Order: sequence, then C-alpha cells, then structure tokens
Amino acid sequence: MKINIIGRRMEVEEKLRERIFRKLEKFDRYFKDDAVAYVTLSHEKNAERLELTVSSNGTLYRSEERDVTFANALDTAIDTIERQIRKNKTRLEKRLREGALKDLPVEAAEEDEPFRIREKTFVLKPMSPEEAILQMNLLGHEFYMFLNSDTGADAVVYKRRDGGYGLILPEK
Repeated sequence: MKINIIGRRMEVEEKLRERIFRKLEKFDRYFKDDAVAYVTLSHEKNAERLELTVSSNGTLYRSEERDVTFANALDTAIDTIERQIRKNKTRLEKRLREGALKDLPVEAAEEDEPFRIREKTFVLKPMSPEEAILQMNLLGHEFYMFLNSDTGADAVVYKRRDGGYGLILPEK
C-alpha cells in the first residue's frame, strides 16, 4: 500500500510518520498493492485532527477523527475503517470482483469566502444506486452524487431521517 502523509500548516515529525506507516501495515491484508492511503494531519483549537482515506480499486474508505494526540486519533481512525470493512464485507467482496473504476475526489478550499464554502470536485463514476449507497456509507456522508449507470444521468442518493434512503434524479 502506498501511503501519503500531508501536514496542513504543520511539519509532520519523523517519529509520527514511522508510527503511521507501522499502523497502516495492518491494512495490507485487506487491500491489494494498488491501494493508496492518504493521511492528513492538522492542529485545531484544543485537539489534533486526522483524516484517513484509503482508495482501493475505486472504493473509498474514510475516517476523520479529533483527539488529544495524533496517535490516539490514528488508532481510532484505523478502528473505524476496519469496522467499515467488516460491516460491509459481503457487499465489498462482490464489488471488488466487479472491478470499479479508479478515482479519488480532489478537494479545494476557498479560505477568503465569507461563509467559508468548501468546494470539492470529483469524477462522476457510473454505478447503480445500490453501489452509490454503499460508497456513501463507507465515506460516512449524508449524500453522494454519482452517474446513474441505468439512466446515464447525474443522480444523488441521500439518507432519510426515517432511516431509509432517497434517490434524486434530474427531470428530463
């Protein structure tokens, strides 16, 4: 697994880098060699923030944790991703056999905006609504935009307050 460590407005110490590499080695049993892990570290007011994203065969696994130390946040993030893998094991095995397209969202933040709007750009992957729901749950998001492979149109799946899911399709 390839590991990219990014420090936002900070330098990442070598000791912390080594700890991250050592801890992420345990994911080698889950992912093939083409997997890429992105670890983003930043300081907040009273906590350390760690974002861990693993991309493997077009599927994203993501965890964002805040804790007193980066070491604690890293341990929690790894546990979260392992839980995601175990929870969705049968669905993920099926998806990995089907071979999804590879892409990773690219994030661009606008710091000078009065409302601090964060923009994200990404490639819309063709997938079924069920695959989009799985991806949304793996990312821990409330909604997910994708290219509906059934209709060829952009679509959005979202979590409903009653626990179900919704699908938004454009009017033709």
